Amino acid sequence: MWLRKVRETATGYLFLFPAIGLFGLFVFYPLVKTAYLGFYAQPVFPGLPAKYMGFSQYSSVLSSSEFLGDLWRTVLFVLFTMPLGIALGLAMAVLAHKKLAGIRVFRTIFSSTIATSVAVASVIFFTLLDPQVGLFSYWLGQTGGTGILGSLTWALPAVAVTTIWLNLGFTFILMSAALQSVPDELLEAAAVDGASPTASFWRVTFPLLSPQLFFVGVIGIISGFQAFGQIDILTQGGPENHTTTVLYDIYENVFDYNNSGKGAVMAIALFVILLVLTALQFLVLQRRVFYAGAGR
Repeated sequence: MWLRKVRETATGYLFLFPAIGLFGLFVFYPLVKTAYLGFYAQPVFPGLPAKYMGFSQYSSVLSSSEFLGDLWRTVLFVLFTMPLGIALGLAMAVLAHKKLAGIRVFRTIFSSTIATSVAVASVIFFTLLDPQVGLFSYWLGQTGGTGILGSLTWALPAVAVTTIWLNLGFTFILMSAALQSVPDELLEAAAVDGASPTASFWRVTFPLLSPQLFFVGVIGIISGFQAFGQIDILTQGGPENHTTTVLYDIYENVFDYNNSGKGAVMAIALFVILLVLTALQFLVLQRRVFYAGAGR
């Protein structure tokens, strides 16, 4: 009997080995290597050996005004993009869920951004926001000068709008699928009980959408903290670092300033922040998620 169990266990690990090997090679090893690089300060002149700093480099980088400012701008960026993006995606899904003539055309239009890459979306909005020829700049009276992307006040919201538009198709598709899974008999029972369409939506439909809303919220926070392409194309972290997030600062330190030690510290900090935020979401918000049939 024990020999059979050993053989089955060995067979199971044999099948898991390719996945474990790839996971270790491309996830665990880079994570450990990054944490290791955070203990060393790179020299100003290339070719010189790196200096061991220990945890003092972690302490100095994470307590610096530069990192705290990056973190604050990253949090603002997430607050700009995640709630409004979910609300717009849900509103569009509710509109497209109605049985109206030609609604399939609008469903296609609403979901089209899912096929748009970060680079394409950024170039589109870069043109629309151009202070000389941009249509949005003309409508908003921001023609000439540095324009919206050069404004200390509006540069970060402009990048956030680009991100919202880019992710809108993904949110719309998820919300549309969730709306189609709501049982019609529940809505009919609410109507028989005299509930208005608004009350029926908030008391019947919306609670059944909570699993998808929870999922989109988690993904929205992670993608907001990891936003890079749109910032690099639209503002390059400017003006005056007003759109420099943690991830973009990591990129600048590693590739522009050749300071891989400082970039590694920020990368580990970003990993820990996302890990803690995701865990908190699962611990706090998942209790409010209603899974249909969970109590059966």
